[in-house]
Amino acid sequence: MRGRSGLNGPVSLATSPEKTDLPAPKPRRGITRRQALAAAVATGVGVGAVRLLGGSIQNLAKPKAGSGMDWVSPLGSESARVMQLLRRTSFGYTPAQLESALSDGFHQTLDRLIETKPAEPPPLAAASTPGGRFAVAQLQQWWIDHMLTTSTPFAERMTLFWHGHFTSDYRKVGDDTFMYWQNLTWRRMSMTDLRSMLMQVTTDPAMLRYLDLATSTGQNPNENYSRELMELFTMGPGNYTEEDVRQSAKALAGWQQPQPDSYATVTVDKANNVTRKLPVYSTQKPGVFNPKRAYKGAVTYLGQSGALDAQGVIDRILEQPATARFIATKVAQQFITANPTPGYVNTLADAFRRSKYDMKTLMRAALTSPQFASSSYRTLVKTPAEFTVHAARALGLSSPSKLITSAGAGMGQSLFDPPDVGGWPNNESWISSNTVVERVNFVSAALGQLKTSVPAASDAARVHLDGVLSPQTAALLNQAADDRARWFITLASPEFQLK
Repeated sequence: MRGRSGLNGPVSLATSPEKTDLPAPKPRRGITRRQALAAAVATGVGVGAVRLLGGSIQNLAKPKAGSGMDWVSPLGSESARVMQLLRRTSFGYTPAQLESALSDGFHQTLDRLIETKPAEPPPLAAASTPGGRFAVAQLQQWWIDHMLTTSTPFAERMTLFWHGHFTSDYRKVGDDTFMYWQNLTWRRMSMTDLRSMLMQVTTDPAMLRYLDLATSTGQNPNENYSRELMELFTMGPGNYTEEDVRQSAKALAGWQQPQPDSYATVTVDKANNVTRKLPVYSTQKPGVFNPKRAYKGAVTYLGQSGALDAQGVIDRILEQPATARFIATKVAQQFITANPTPGYVNTLADAFRRSKYDMKTLMRAALTSPQFASSSYRTLVKTPAEFTVHAARALGLSSPSKLITSAGAGMGQSLFDPPDVGGWPNNESWISSNTVVERVNFVSAALGQLKTSVPAASDAARVHLDGVLSPQTAALLNQAADDRARWFITLASPEFQLK
């Protein structure tokens, strides 16, 4: 069984697959900015950890090949490719999950990830709250719990991908039941086809509120959704005109929020005894189309004239070559390389269009491409969700969702609350002096939840860092006094921040 030997034997704290023993690195001159940041939180596990995050903070977000980042890519080995596949598609892994994937091999593991139907999360009881007026932290913790326990982690990674692409935020939507429904919808549609996905996005109740399509009528069309559908969701800027925005806004008009099953009288201000009637939904519902609010005439959109509805708008968008390139670029940047070449994007886009925009085809093409295994090692930065969930899995924390939820905002990613309709920025944008401190703080807090003992750490560097380390990290692990210190060094290391 290929790759199983990667988990056996003593840990090799090496900078490349060929080296098995390293001298301690020569001391650097002075103390760097990152070293000073680490010193504030690392004293509890040894003075040596102060050197852990040495070097320019920007180097973490812009890794270089070979000796430029003190390690050599091990992706010539199947086991390393399997581990990278799991890091990029599954929020990390437990040792048992890794052992199973190594036993199956890369291609069988990829087939399982892509072809397995998404597991439904357990129902969120709070979603029946009138008006969706419940704390968003409940929704965030519910999703994180599912990320940690689901049998289909790739589905959760894709749900997060679409959550950052087809964005909505709970503040503007103002109904966390609708945000909960959106999460369910994005998961179910995540590996289907773009045509059906775009119709579900257009009629999603949270999206209808977030981009104001629910207020749009044929006589008074709102252009917000029309614009973002083209600019941020499908074609990208420069591939449509302002007249296209106006014309598609007319064609999209007529969609409204679903009717509630009932109303409940709720006290919204106890001090002044103010009550409101708020909607109650017993089941998930899509938006509804009201022909009376629709536009009755013809439109000229993307070079064609005639009567047009929402599905027609989507079909016209899919006829544009820019659409496949735009989605392929986003996939490549999130899963393969931060700076994909135009030729690589075109290769993915061509496969995507030929498949009639099938997401399984696109993801398989990306993850089996030569670029995944040749020049992409540690070229992407883990999102806060990926970093915290992977760390929690590695430590075997029993109930970390509250800790992860509270830590996310400081690292720049609060689920269901993206910064704007463009979603979260990517890769190097996750790294700053403040967010690095928050990441190290999270590792300290996570270890703090293990009051009495921590898991054995003798194999942590091999399991979670491929055993491919910088001299600085390797020296610190060699000098660590106990397992708690080894886990801190492993999870706070620059290597663990990358995928």
